[in-house]
Amino acid sequence: MFQQRCAQKALNIAVTISLALSVFWQTPAFAEDCDRECLAGMMTQFVDALVAQDPSKLPLADKVRFTEDSKALKLGEGLWQTVTAKGEFRQDYLDTEKQIAATHILLREDENQVLYSALLYVKDGKITGIETLVQRVTPESRFQPTELGAPIRGMNDPVPAGRKQSRESMIETALTYTEGLRIGNFTDGGTPFASETYRVENGVITAGKGCGGPDCGMTSQRIMLHPSIIASVAAVDEENGVVLLWMNFGHTGSSYGEGNALVTFEAFKVWGGEIHAINAFFRGLPVATARFWPSSDPIPK
Repeated sequence: MFQQRCAQKALNIAVTISLALSVFWQTPAFAEDCDRECLAGMMTQFVDALVAQDPSKLPLADKVRFTEDSKALKLGEGLWQTVTAKGEFRQDYLDTEKQIAATHILLREDENQVLYSALLYVKDGKITGIETLVQRVTPESRFQPTELGAPIRGMNDPVPAGRKQSRESMIETALTYTEGLRIGNFTDGGTPFASETYRVENGVITAGKGCGGPDCGMTSQRIMLHPSIIASVAAVDEENGVVLLWMNFGHTGSSYGEGNALVTFEAFKVWGGEIHAINAFFRGLPVATARFWPSSDPIPK
C-alpha cells in the first residue's frame, strides 16, 4: 500500500512537471520583444490590412490608440476607408529597443498618390498604438514624386565598420538639422553634412546630386528661418543608422499656407558623426498641430 501511494505521488509530480513544461514551451513567441524581422513583418501585416480596409487582420492589443495627422480616430476611419492599393516604395525604420516599427510608404487612393508615414507601437507581439501622417498628391499637384520607385539612395547602406554612433549621439547629430532650420543656417547650426549628403522631400530630390537646380549644396542653399520649429524623436534604427524625427516647422508667415506649418516625419542616415542622406514625407497642417505622442528619447536641452 505504501509503495502504491509513493508511486501515485511520483506520478502526480511527473504530470505536474509535464504540464508546466507544456505551458512553458507553448507560450507564444510574441511574449518576447520583436526583433527586426518581427517588426518588419508587423509593418507588412499592417500595410496589407490597411489596403484591404480591414483592421481585424491585425494583432491588436485590447485598447489601441490611432491618430491620423495628429487627430484621434477610431481604427478603420480616415485613409482606411479610401485607400485602394500600395505602390512600389517602402522605407522602414525599425527601433528594436523601443519596439517601434516605422515606415515611409507610397500608397494609392484611386488616381492619387498617398505619401504615408506610419508608426506602430508594439508590446508583447501586439499593436498598442498607430500614428500616421497622410500627404495626398493629385495628378494636378505642382510637385510629383520622382524618387519613389526604388529605395532612397544610401538609406539602406550598411554602416561602415567602426563608424556606428551610440543612440544618444545619433539623435544629437540629427537634431543639428533642426537647429540649422531654427536659425536659418546649417553652417552656423553646426549641421555635419557628409560630402555626398542629399535630401529627398515628398519623393523629390531637393538638395545634393540630382536636385536639378543651379546649386544643390546642402549648406549653400538658402533656407528660411524657422524660429519656432519643434522636434520629437519618433524612432531610432540603431542597426541601420537612421534617426526618424517628427517636426513641426512652426510659424513662418504664409510660406506653407495661411495659418499652416509644415509637419513632417524626416529620416536622417547618420554615422561617423555626419548626416549622409535625408528622406522626408510632410504636409501642411495648422501651425498649432502637436504630435500628441511622446518622444521615444529625451530631447537634449
